[in-house]
Amino acid sequence: MTPDRWILALESGRLNLPEGRVLVLNARGEADLAALGDVAPVTGFYPDYARLSARGLKPETEAVGPAAAALVQIVKSKPATLSAIAEALALVAPGGIVMVDGQKDEGIESALKAVRQHLDVTEVFSKTHGKLFWLTRPDTLPEAIADWIAEPEEVGEGYITAAGMFSAEGPDDGSELLVALVPALKGRVADLGAGWGYLSAEILAEQEGIAQIDLIEADLPSLEAAKVNVDDPRASFHWADAATFEPDEPYDAIISNPPFHTGRSADPALGRAFIAAAARMLKPSGRFFMVANRHLPYEAALKQAFGTGRMLAEMGGYKLYEAAKPKRTRG
Repeated sequence: MTPDRWILALESGRLNLPEGRVLVLNARGEADLAALGDVAPVTGFYPDYARLSARGLKPETEAVGPAAAALVQIVKSKPATLSAIAEALALVAPGGIVMVDGQKDEGIESALKAVRQHLDVTEVFSKTHGKLFWLTRPDTLPEAIADWIAEPEEVGEGYITAAGMFSAEGPDDGSELLVALVPALKGRVADLGAGWGYLSAEILAEQEGIAQIDLIEADLPSLEAAKVNVDDPRASFHWADAATFEPDEPYDAIISNPPFHTGRSADPALGRAFIAAAARMLKPSGRFFMVANRHLPYEAALKQAFGTGRMLAEMGGYKLYEAAKPKRTRG
């Protein structure tokens, strides 16, 4: 396995870091950070947080300065990446180093171009279909950098979202399809991959038979937005990986519009993990309602995890499934 680009850049002598604390924004669970010295990994994505914690790296969910240097691992959303770069520049002391790393298919070229419009980039290190670039933090930052900070915004129907969240511009067609066609639900319900809370907010507003709904979401900023968007007292919020979450009691019903991207690449394995998790969390009499892009091959996973199932609708590029008789209920 090829070492991370910052390791190669340091070993080659092309990159030299000042003494002191190094922030790592959007830190990934598998990242090899030892070469950076006194690292402070920061992530709001629960699977990465859990893996970094298991490795003894003591991650945080918010970055705190000052720092001698920072590494930004980019994300698929360009506005969210630029926001993280602006945050790093604000927290690193003048004269410190800010590094930005990512793959070409994640958008590193676009990030590099945006930074070069306002700041002098010291060097670009290319390796393994990606790039690491770095710069010295100037004494005074250009005013345009402050505009990169992603602030929460109100979208249609008064919902609050922010850059980097799934469907940040408003509810996607798949979620609207699920809300429109899901039948009456009762008892304990879970929303797997709840995002900024659209599904739960709409269904709670329409259905009185729900006693409780657990919003389970791995992205902490999305979950914080959901707490604003879902003000029903029946809602509970859980920062967790939906694929491994362990509820206190099995659910009567589960709804989900699962994620299907890792970086910028489609990854149906994420949806399959949600299907297996739903079967594990449901009561024997429980039902699972899932919406997915029409091209994603989830039928086999649904048949493996549930005894019965049917397609409730197929329209607008989406499929809505209902599954019952989970095969992997708790003992």
